[in-house]
Amino acid sequence: MNTPDSPWFRREGLALLTDFYELTMMAGQWHEGRTDQRVSFDYFFRALPPHTGFAPSVGLGLLLDYLEHLRFEEGDIAYLDSLGVFHKSFLDYLRAFRPRCTVRAVPEGTIVFPYEPAVQVEGSILEAQLIETALLNLMNYSTLVAAKAARICLAANDEPVMEFGLRRAHGPDGGVTGSRAAHIGGCTSTSNVLAGKTYGIPVSGTHAHSWVMSFPSELEAFRAFARQYPDRCILLVDTYDTIKSGVPNAIRVFQEMRAQGVNVRAAIRLDSGDLAKLSKMAYRMMVEAGLEDPLIVASNDLNEDLIADLKRQGARINGWGVGTQLITAYDAPALGGVYKLTAIQGPQGWQPRMKLSSNAEKATDPGRKQIVRYYDADDRPLGDMLCSEGSPWPESGAIGGRSQKQPHRPAQIEGAARAEALLKPVFADGVRLAPREPVAQVRRRALDAIAALPEEFKRLRNPEIYRVLLSEELGGMKDRMMTNPELA
Repeated sequence: MNTPDSPWFRREGLALLTDFYELTMMAGQWHEGRTDQRVSFDYFFRALPPHTGFAPSVGLGLLLDYLEHLRFEEGDIAYLDSLGVFHKSFLDYLRAFRPRCTVRAVPEGTIVFPYEPAVQVEGSILEAQLIETALLNLMNYSTLVAAKAARICLAANDEPVMEFGLRRAHGPDGGVTGSRAAHIGGCTSTSNVLAGKTYGIPVSGTHAHSWVMSFPSELEAFRAFARQYPDRCILLVDTYDTIKSGVPNAIRVFQEMRAQGVNVRAAIRLDSGDLAKLSKMAYRMMVEAGLEDPLIVASNDLNEDLIADLKRQGARINGWGVGTQLITAYDAPALGGVYKLTAIQGPQGWQPRMKLSSNAEKATDPGRKQIVRYYDADDRPLGDMLCSEGSPWPESGAIGGRSQKQPHRPAQIEGAARAEALLKPVFADGVRLAPREPVAQVRRRALDAIAALPEEFKRLRNPEIYRVLLSEELGGMKDRMMTNPELA
């Protein structure tokens, strides 16, 4: 049986969660005798979703579960053999394969920005290439949904947001992984029972219109639900007519419960119609009936913009159920995370590598790196600098560096009070280096990081662009390699 925070999927059997060319490249490297060639890869994304100023890095826990249990089973070997592409000797190598790479990463839930290597993988070129597809699959979607959830929860302004997306998610994995990411991003609960069991996320829900329609009357349906669930009774009031029947019948049931000595908070859900108008009318009716401080939950294809607009209209909604728009990241359904080779180990040590492109924004940052985050005197993030691994960095004051996209140009972070190195070792020689973190702990880290961000980075429209610099050393190296492609 799974325990909370264990992967919901079967841990074994994911070796073939990869693109075919990863295996053909792996076989080619093996036949070329390059099993000992060590390389370094970075995972990062080049752009945030539109109108988004930050993203919590989410998915690391899933990636470490994958790496820890990465094995080629006999069924995998038999399938690969049936393709007629791979030599028997290479398949024997796969039978004994175990990941021995070293992984450094920002702690899961840490806020990251474009071009920052949230995960770094160092190991043999065979294993580093093999895990590329799975790493991108596990990190990109989780980070995307967590960023969307964070925006929705900011719009809700500390009111509870319930994630209701399972039925519109992209399959079971999209549902469970998405629920995990949404909770880390700020959602207080999920309707997804499997996600609740697997990751310890609080589960919540009301009832469907079919519950009401299955009884002889709406009033009888409400009474039956209240009898069964007096401690979590939220009544869906829009099956027939919200104002003429739904709310009056709900009021009657809550009054009856109180008369019977049940100290219940009156709670309803609106799932259609003019949510702003209906919520204000329902609130007034409930308060006038003596049902103080009612909980009014709204659903119906909500997103951060609709929530912000409902608040602008003075809607009396204080709970939000968000499904499709969240679990599918509807307005930007993919995060363009990439995994790029940045260094190769040779006789003289690590040699930086850089992908050049006619599009300057696609040029990668060379070499093994560290992310240094600078904070102001109030412990709010000011900006980050990418530094070459092993090189010193300034701790405070005015931090000079180079522009990430135009490394010949100077750039600066001013007023730094302290610095923090973000990348930490998390996996080595086949095992994770710390116990699996509970999702609640990851969520707390993400929420604390979001709260610490200055407000200008959290705007729903036109957020400020967070500053990410290259150190003088790294920026100079990148500039030289861009100018002299033979160095790359």
